[in-house]
Amino acid sequence: MKAKVLILVVFMGLTTVLAAQPKENGQKKSFRGTEREIRTENRLNLTDAQKEVFKQSMLEVQKQLQPIRNELGEAEAHQKTLTTAEKPDMAAINKNIEKIGALKVEMAKIQAKHRIEMRSQLTEEQRLKMDLMKGKMMHNRAPMGKRHNMRTQG
Repeated sequence: MKAKVLILVVFMGLTTVLAAQPKENGQKKSFRGTEREIRTENRLNLTDAQKEVFKQSMLEVQKQLQPIRNELGEAEAHQKTLTTAEKPDMAAINKNIEKIGALKVEMAKIQAKHRIEMRSQLTEEQRLKMDLMKGKMMHNRAPMGKRHNMRTQG
């Protein structure tokens, strides 16, 4: 009797785990921000020509950012190694922090340049919508405590 109950519990557990797994639809996730970019395109009512320019520009930016992201990942992994060593070397840790910061700054510069170039392709009305959406996105990225404070203050 105990064996039957145990088998039933295990079976139910496996069924639950399998049901909770995401379904494959044959598509792999592409670069970061794709869904956000599509939503942005829809909200801005872009022309087909603008959509093509945005698509090509996004692809180019992702090609530029990928090696930097890879290097950043390596630097962050190295930082874990440095900080968890038996005798941490503060000079090496600080130097690696500088490297991580420089990589993040480089990425931010590329992204800012891309935003400016994309913005120049928009009409006045589209720019206003983009600016409003950007403000909402920044609001949603705030830490939970600050988000709550922003709502109560506004």
